[in-house]
Amino acid sequence: MTEASPAESSNDPRRGYLFAAGAFGWWAFIVPSYFKLLSAHGASPYEILAQRVLFGIPILLALLGMRKRLGELWDAARRWKTLRILVPSTMLIAINWFFFIYAVGTDRLNHASLGYYINPLVSILLGVVFLGERASTGQKIAIGIAGCAVVLMTIAELSAGGGWPWISVLLPASFGLYGLLRKQVDVGPVVGLTFEMGALLPVCIGLTIWLGMADQGIFLESETPWWISGAMVLGGVVTVVPLLCFTSAVRLLPLGTVGLLQFTAPTGQLLLSAIFFGERFTLLKGCAFALIWIAIAVFVRDLFATRTRQRAERACVDTEMLE
Repeated sequence: MTEASPAESSNDPRRGYLFAAGAFGWWAFIVPSYFKLLSAHGASPYEILAQRVLFGIPILLALLGMRKRLGELWDAARRWKTLRILVPSTMLIAINWFFFIYAVGTDRLNHASLGYYINPLVSILLGVVFLGERASTGQKIAIGIAGCAVVLMTIAELSAGGGWPWISVLLPASFGLYGLLRKQVDVGPVVGLTFEMGALLPVCIGLTIWLGMADQGIFLESETPWWISGAMVLGGVVTVVPLLCFTSAVRLLPLGTVGLLQFTAPTGQLLLSAIFFGERFTLLKGCAFALIWIAIAVFVRDLFATRTRQRAERACVDTEMLE
């Protein structure tokens, strides 16, 4: 997959929207349904994570090989400037993957959905704290409303006899920090993900062996239906396909458009959890999500206002230069 030129990016938005729909639709429905299927047949989050890495790394290496970019992976693995970013990013993405799998397996997909709604706002907050970026008034208001949504979600869970919805905080925090780190390293998404999976590979091999010896794994066990073991082999495909769609969408669409479209993924997860997974969705939870949608509306309005103002400023500068 080659880089799209500026002309391609501006003249072929339909392909970009198709790739975005594929990525966010996959993350909304395919990934949680896949994890739910394996969890229902006795696979632990540890085993699902391990299989995801074991069967994902060959696909990524093959992709890099076909693109003749294995040298980039080797360069990333031997430079301290890159390693000091990619090693902690590996730990963060492992935490994020594990607890999303855990959320699906323990009927907390709606908690994960709330977390991924909050994720862009957490990224803004991290940019302010660690990169010295300035948040606009609209962004500050959106972050405050999102914080109120988490408080309301906590009240909803406690009043229903549940616990604090820590997954709604852990997922955006881990992914936000992951994005913060990856923003500071000059490594492409596929190369970076290949490094991260490669770094996790020894741990996942050891984890698979331990699960087998402790009779806690289901892969290729006699009691496991053959098609479930076959589905576990597809863990790599489940991981890689939406990533490739996402990177293609980023090349073909403005980044702001992709950022807005990403809200479709947690929306799909919320619908999936309430309609098909039968997770408890109380009125208070509905109010919490209503606050999140208000926060998103404020965020989107601010984003469009900023872009409009920037275009107007550029037009004024161009006019002054012509004069």
